[in-house]
Amino acid sequence: MATDARWYVVHTYSGYENKVAGNIEKVVENRKMQDAILDVKVPVEIVEDEKGKQTERKLFPGYVFVKVAVQADKNNRPVMSDDTWVVIRNTRGVTGFVGPESKAMPLTEDEVYNLGIETRVVEVSYKVGDTVDIIDEMFEGTQGVVQEIDVDNDLVRVTISFFGRETSVELKLDQVELAED
Repeated sequence: MATDARWYVVHTYSGYENKVAGNIEKVVENRKMQDAILDVKVPVEIVEDEKGKQTERKLFPGYVFVKVAVQADKNNRPVMSDDTWVVIRNTRGVTGFVGPESKAMPLTEDEVYNLGIETRVVEVSYKVGDTVDIIDEMFEGTQGVVQEIDVDNDLVRVTISFFGRETSVELKLDQVELAED
């Protein structure tokens, strides 16, 4: 069984997110579990009040995200070890895992990126004016011309011919690739 890593969401008492994250990190260090619990995050954003003062605000109050080493079970689903589950679940301030019936369910890759827990690095091999092939979504197999690239928002605007008309579509950067000549 191959070892992989997945993100799990841990529910905490509101206001205890940083304390819980710190406690999990201490246990990882003390028990030398760096190979089992890889990362702990409390996602925040910087907000500015009307006086210009900047403060951190938790994006998901009451939740901590934990990246855990997993292995495939007999049904080829990712599961964390019992030791890891016990360490996280028994951390002071943790009320349980997010999932059906409080069972630990890993986030999907799309959920991880959409929630902003991790960022995806996409290598863009095309530029404005290039012809590209769409390799994902409903326009798969269609060619278009790149009109605009927005790396910060992971978007590319492509003009395609759709029902005989030029149509502009917005796609993720990794949904297109440079067309071969």
